[in-house]
Amino acid sequence: MARTVRFHETGGPEVLRVEDLEAGEPGPGEVRIRVDAVGVNRAEALFRGGRYIEPVRRLPARLGNEAAGVVETVGPGVTEFTAGQAVSVVPSFSHNDYGVYAERAVVPASALLHRPDGVDALSGAAVWMPYLTAYGAMAEVTGVRPGDVVLVNAASSSVGLAAIRTANHLGATPVALTRTRAKRRRLLDEGAAEVIVTDEERVRDRVRDLTGGRGAAHVFDAVAGPGVVELAGAVADGGTLLLWGAQSGRPTPYPGFDLGMPALTMRTYTMLEVTRDADRMRRATAFITSGLRTGSLRPVIDRTFPLEDVVDAHRYLESNVQIGKILLTVAH
Repeated sequence: MARTVRFHETGGPEVLRVEDLEAGEPGPGEVRIRVDAVGVNRAEALFRGGRYIEPVRRLPARLGNEAAGVVETVGPGVTEFTAGQAVSVVPSFSHNDYGVYAERAVVPASALLHRPDGVDALSGAAVWMPYLTAYGAMAEVTGVRPGDVVLVNAASSSVGLAAIRTANHLGATPVALTRTRAKRRRLLDEGAAEVIVTDEERVRDRVRDLTGGRGAAHVFDAVAGPGVVELAGAVADGGTLLLWGAQSGRPTPYPGFDLGMPALTMRTYTMLEVTRDADRMRRATAFITSGLRTGSLRPVIDRTFPLEDVVDAHRYLESNVQIGKILLTVAH
């Protein structure tokens, strides 16, 4: 039996339960892993609450698609992994099909990466979702170039911090947005060139001042909602406003007409654009592995919770006080 997190109804963190279930045997193209650490992500809270872009298809449902552990057994047709290998699970599958909030879990072999030497389970569960998101958006989709000014909101999240480091790695200038001054110093320490406190400053005016009136080449928005109008006003002519999250939970207008139809590209993006494309995934893996090796890229872990305290972990996630990644750990 394996301790496994499920929910029998959608709702707040309190609907999550830790249950004893059979881990099961891997089928064709699948691998069963012993899970040592699990990344807790905003998408899981939205899925649990019935507010994710993908609805819950059946109950009870499982959660989680980012983890680190060790291969226990492989299914038919799997040749690239063997028992005993240290691996990371990268988000490339639906919560409706698999879930890694568990002591043991069956996952697609296509979602596994060999864990590099020197990367422990905590780092292996914390690095891939943030950096695959940031790399894909910046290097594959928008084409961030050296010298570009890029604007990142929700900057203290794991993705926001990864975006700051990725921008620096690409030679760009990252400007972080934060609601209050409480996280300003930490964001500067993590590599932000400038920090704009949105409760005190008008974003578009400050960005125009910082860029000599040009605006930011690219804006990476994890919040969406009505705030896109202000962010769009900070984009340079020919620049991009990329929405990679919807934390506001509110309708998102198209801002172009309100701003006088500027030369603006606005698009949505998810990390699946990388993890489900073999060529992009190959380039992303090389980029991130290189950054880990040199130290220019690293995960920022805010706090860990035992698997049994998953309810507290989700409450902490929704408090928005964290800086970096929240993890679940599994004691064996």
